[in-house]
Amino acid sequence: MNSTLKNTMIAVLTFGGGTALLCLLTFIHINQGNVQIPLGTVVEAIVNPQDTLQHHTVRTLRMPRAVMGIIAGGALAVSGVILQTVTKNPLSSASTLGIHSGTYFAVVVTTIFLPAAMIGNGILTAFLGGILTFLFVYVLSGGSDATPVRMVLAGMIVTFLFSALTSVLQIFYENETQGLFLWGSGTLIQNDWGGVNFSLPVIVIGVLVTLMFSSKLDTLTLGDDVATALGQNVRTVKVVTIIAAVLLTSVTVSIVGPIGFVGLVAPHLIKLIGYRSHLLLILGSFLWGGNVLLLADVLARVIDPSFNELPVGAITALVGSPWLIWLVMRMKRSNSQDGGALLAGKHSATLSMKKLLPVLILMITVTLLVSLASGNYGFEPLVTFNAFFGEVNDFIRGLILDLRLPRALVALFSGAVLAVSGLIFQGVLRNPLADPSVIGITSGAGVGALMTMYWFSVSAIWIPVGAMAGALIFFLIVMALGAKAEFQPTVLALLGIGMSAFGSALIQIMVVQSDLGVASALTWLSGTTYAKGWSELLQYLIWPVLLFIPLLAFYIKTLDVLSLGDDTAKGLGLRVVSVRFQMALIATLLAACSVAAVGSIGFVGLIAPHLARLLVGNVNQKLLPVTMLIGGALLVVADLFSRTLLAPNEIPSGILVALIGAPYFLWLMKKRAA
Repeated sequence: MNSTLKNTMIAVLTFGGGTALLCLLTFIHINQGNVQIPLGTVVEAIVNPQDTLQHHTVRTLRMPRAVMGIIAGGALAVSGVILQTVTKNPLSSASTLGIHSGTYFAVVVTTIFLPAAMIGNGILTAFLGGILTFLFVYVLSGGSDATPVRMVLAGMIVTFLFSALTSVLQIFYENETQGLFLWGSGTLIQNDWGGVNFSLPVIVIGVLVTLMFSSKLDTLTLGDDVATALGQNVRTVKVVTIIAAVLLTSVTVSIVGPIGFVGLVAPHLIKLIGYRSHLLLILGSFLWGGNVLLLADVLARVIDPSFNELPVGAITALVGSPWLIWLVMRMKRSNSQDGGALLAGKHSATLSMKKLLPVLILMITVTLLVSLASGNYGFEPLVTFNAFFGEVNDFIRGLILDLRLPRALVALFSGAVLAVSGLIFQGVLRNPLADPSVIGITSGAGVGALMTMYWFSVSAIWIPVGAMAGALIFFLIVMALGAKAEFQPTVLALLGIGMSAFGSALIQIMVVQSDLGVASALTWLSGTTYAKGWSELLQYLIWPVLLFIPLLAFYIKTLDVLSLGDDTAKGLGLRVVSVRFQMALIATLLAACSVAAVGSIGFVGLIAPHLARLLVGNVNQKLLPVTMLIGGALLVVADLFSRTLLAPNEIPSGILVALIGAPYFLWLMKKRAA
């Protein structure tokens, strides 16, 4: 009897309390707006509408937005339930598996190149993009044998890849994609009932399909073999429910854009209450998904009372990323360690340093010379030679010596410090996935730099200070959480994903509030060497190289000792905690200086150390100079191509690096999984 009473009270609180909260949030939401409407008028407009401007404002603008928030949040939550069950992954959702990025990319491509195909708000395009992205991530991460960690990491990298491709298209087709930036961050803005009328039938069908399969999903949780033994067609159940989940995601993306983390937060709220039956999970998740999204939209307009329309997707990320971090910390004990085996491997030296270093230096020199001789006028080596040693007009000399040369050197030094930062993080954390961008340091530096530039409006000389402060704060949080997780490599990578999402949400909010142009905002966020000169080189890059690199060269042997394990390192007299913190702090400061100079460029710190290990093995004394040179060369090449591939237009260097780095990361995952 007590158990029955307890279950009844839980059901009342979950569904009755959830419904009451939804009604309250809806009422608050409708009452928000740049035009104040008396409370009585709002009530009257709902229960007894009249032909007045205020009543039309409530019923035509505010009510559709609130209803859209409820059904979109519910649809995303139900999608999350299905994805978590079918993939057997508690971290699964449309955002963590990259489905959102795939649907967004598909919609942007169709908008630019096949606008006639954007029928029905582009739902067909979004659906195809979403289903193909899910299949790609699912197969890449190992299919039915995939671990939760591997699947989310694959989703993260696919998200990076599609985000880079989408940014390229938005920068070069700004007119065609005008208005997609806010939509791409997630927004519930509705000008009429059109969005609700279009999406509601599709969402109802999708939810009904999942409800029809709820008992089969219950059986599926027992394992594929048990479900098959009980007479269930496992393949059919998975295919149908996944299609329903992607359809629910696609219809919401086509109307309100990619809004992340709702599909992660709402289902886990219901599971924490104690529900395991999919019938109740789906119904409860729909209800609380509406609550989560509606609350996020209310908070967005509370945070910015000027109603500049903060993207609601940024608010859900602010809430959802700490939730993801909590889930990661919660599952760390039960998760089997993928550990360093995920991407790690033993590399034996194949080239001698005496031969390799001159070759790398020669490659960089040639690349720099080609960069100096390349531009809108084509490849002009003779003109470049004359700019240094011969007769040439002042314009050409200034173009080469004052624009191209310092820009190429900024790329060289930025790539070098990012690569060294990645090498140190990988060694200190014994984590082959570590990279300033992957573990959230770059995102934190971006938050600090952007806050310094656009919120405090101080002199440019303070930008690196802001970047360092932001990077240091994120670094301390990641290290504190990582210590609790015993610095398990893959858990640390997931923590970094959460911190990166949190930082990206803050950056999105600042971009919108600062009224940055879409193209310029995307360019800075992607990382660019455009218009960088002697000032960036001298203020942000020269002194870190002169100060930190010699220091690292002196202490680099400690990374080899750390690689033996903490117990062995302590037995050899190494103060493990102190050394780990000091080395990681230097790596953080290096990454922050790079962000201050060229913005958020990822993957250099991941690619360069791995390539260096393939060339010279695992000894860090050899890795340091080789990694520096490879990182510098990589960004110089990216800078060269950014200026010349689509001249006179430019592709941000960070996007080019992501287009190289994301496939490399995915190939590395697949190779190590084999």
